[in-house]
Amino acid sequence: MISMIYIEEEITDHPRTRSLLKRFPEATQISCERYGEVFNRKSQNFRLQKKKPALILAKKHKGLVLPTPKQYGIGAEHNYYFSHMLNCLYDCRYCFLQGMFQSAHYVLFVNYEDFIEDMQSMLSRHEKETVHFFSGYDCDSLALDPVTNFTAEFLPFFTKNPQALLELRSKSTQIRSLIKQEPIQNCVIAFSFTPDKIARALEHKAPSIEKRISAIIELQNAGWKIGLRFDPLIYTKNYAEEYTTLFNSVFSKLDADLIHSVSLGGFRLPKDYFRKLEKLYPEERLFSSPLEEEDNSISYPANIRNEMLEFCKDIILQHIANEKFFPCHEMI
Repeated sequence: MISMIYIEEEITDHPRTRSLLKRFPEATQISCERYGEVFNRKSQNFRLQKKKPALILAKKHKGLVLPTPKQYGIGAEHNYYFSHMLNCLYDCRYCFLQGMFQSAHYVLFVNYEDFIEDMQSMLSRHEKETVHFFSGYDCDSLALDPVTNFTAEFLPFFTKNPQALLELRSKSTQIRSLIKQEPIQNCVIAFSFTPDKIARALEHKAPSIEKRISAIIELQNAGWKIGLRFDPLIYTKNYAEEYTTLFNSVFSKLDADLIHSVSLGGFRLPKDYFRKLEKLYPEERLFSSPLEEEDNSISYPANIRNEMLEFCKDIILQHIANEKFFPCHEMI
């Protein structure tokens, strides 16, 4: 899968680096001083790199744990996100990462211990208060878990700190590591969904809706808490029928009592990211749908956005209690 690995000189002898290199003995290894030399280089061909991304092993020096944007949360007052990786195994056409990053290569920050130390610092800052930490903002939390060993190394911290909650956001069915261990009550495995027709058109390389639901059922049976993330909502002329079918499929197969939270959000991208995506996919129908600029972001017109959000909210609340529902800031 990985044929080329860039390695920052500072972490060449890090135990996690050595372990990862053993997994890919035939991969070409290239030393670099800092990962930005490769990852942030200008005039890179994102689409070409996406066909065969390299892996970059690096150390994260600052900004390990950061406050989430306003209204990004599932019930706690104190919310932070962290990114042990940059970029995603999947190729979703609406993903903001393709507008934000110059490169399609995967960056893995091997200094997990520094992330955990930073999270401990945040807990000390909010002593005796609930703090939520979100993974999956700049990557898919589970897609490369068999390679990164991410969940196995981070979950013990949350086992020891019940006042902290971890959200692992994903479209992946790589749940073996989770199934092998005892579930903890302060971890939510949050799966993202769009209707099947939209997913097949826009979520390239991602597991099908059916496979994601099967993974959720297995996790629920094992005792893990599950989150459902219907974000972003993608507009089509038949959105009402498509989302109704999606909600019926998801909620009819899952145990609603074991669902921790459901969130809902409309399609939106920073204007600069959107323009980059337009250039990457000039023939993509998604970007020819009714979109407009508002507050330096691109989204659907307010009437379409609010209509979709209200429609979906009404159906979702037929299946779950209101206290489990967390709309994004766009919700009216």
